Amino acid sequence: MFWDNYNEAMDRSLLGKLQIKLLQETIKRATHSSYYSKLFKKERITPESIKTLDDLRRIPFVTKDTLREEYPYGFLATSKDKIVRLHSSSGTTGKPTVIFHTANDISEWTGLLARCMYMTGVRFGDVFQNMMGYGLFTGGLGFHYGAERLGTLVIPAGPGNTKRQIMLMREFETTVIHIIPSYALYLIKTLEEMNIDPTRDLHLQIGFLGAEPHSEATRQRIEEGLGINAYNSYGLSEMCGPGVAFECQEKQGMHVWEDSYILEVIDPKTMKPVKDGEEGELVFTTLKREGMPILRYRTRDLAVVYPEPCACGRTHRRISRIKGRADDMIIVKGVNMYPIQIEKTLMAISEVGSNFQIILDRKDDNDHMIVKVEVSNDVFQGDLKKLQNLRKRIVNGLYTEILVTPEVELVEPNSLPRSEGKAVRVIDNRDQWGDSENDELQA
Repeated sequence: MFWDNYNEAMDRSLLGKLQIKLLQETIKRATHSSYYSKLFKKERITPESIKTLDDLRRIPFVTKDTLREEYPYGFLATSKDKIVRLHSSSGTTGKPTVIFHTANDISEWTGLLARCMYMTGVRFGDVFQNMMGYGLFTGGLGFHYGAERLGTLVIPAGPGNTKRQIMLMREFETTVIHIIPSYALYLIKTLEEMNIDPTRDLHLQIGFLGAEPHSEATRQRIEEGLGINAYNSYGLSEMCGPGVAFECQEKQGMHVWEDSYILEVIDPKTMKPVKDGEEGELVFTTLKREGMPILRYRTRDLAVVYPEPCACGRTHRRISRIKGRADDMIIVKGVNMYPIQIEKTLMAISEVGSNFQIILDRKDDNDHMIVKVEVSNDVFQGDLKKLQNLRKRIVNGLYTEILVTPEVELVEPNSLPRSEGKAVRVIDNRDQWGDSENDELQA
């Protein structure tokens, strides 16, 4: 049942003492970065001055903007020759966020993913089909390494090409998959069209869902459609990627691995801590990272910490599924993006007018994105071929920026709604959070 019995079921008082020890070590490492060396000097912070978790609040929050301002090496806490990998997320102002990892960082991350997967029942001899993206995106590689450490046969299938995915499942008897929820629903539909019964024709048992928000009702549809136990996972590249928190077999919240992270929950408006059981923004501090330690990172993710212990016996606190964002980021097909990225792309094209609108919906159990773009009057009423070429240029430009191919509709000037206040750029018609508050709070 336990991958790491001592640490997973550690007494809470011992876990607290371990966190302080690791936090002091983290602060010592962080002083080697240009950002924290200046900050600690200004705030008169030393490892010895942080003796309790309350003392941690003396350290200012870090945000994604902070990471961008210090791009690329402001948070690097070791020499470059000790860095073996970087991961990056797309930037909204021309600068991405970059996270550096040492070999030990990768090993620690791998151990967390192995712990997560083992907790749900994955064992030596399983066949793991990874249907997430690889590359700068952290999701695919994190699970890949964790599965290999468990001793599974890993199929690095990547996303898309559904019929090939099904062929791999059948021929190699896949037992475990990693997939975004919307693609899982599309996979179910494809199986039905091919007259393939997962419980009869496949060997699937476990599924890991991540990268985009989904309701409990969606999880149940996926479980029924694929004949699996589906588990929710949580992660973010600033901490490592997937593996920050994970569901156990109780499916009553995601355990945050508090021997690797300190979790705080704050009111995003007042910045004050909230009590367990109250909704707030998740804030994380790394405890073991060597290459790029980050203290008090504001995730913008909203969730609830469950106050009661879990029946599984693990002592690490649990969070609810993520209820939403404290900022304006949108997630489409598992890809994070901001409206300003779309604006930047559109406004660089001379034929585009001054207004646009993003409409998000569900189509065939998949995220569907429409970008309506006003164009100049002479273009709109001009040559049809030129209009088609403009639409193609916009589609290609948006894909390059946001890695999603939207449907683009070119409309005449002044046809989109305008507001005296902030422009309503995004209309999200998707039901991402469930049909009731109870659904939202279910793990």
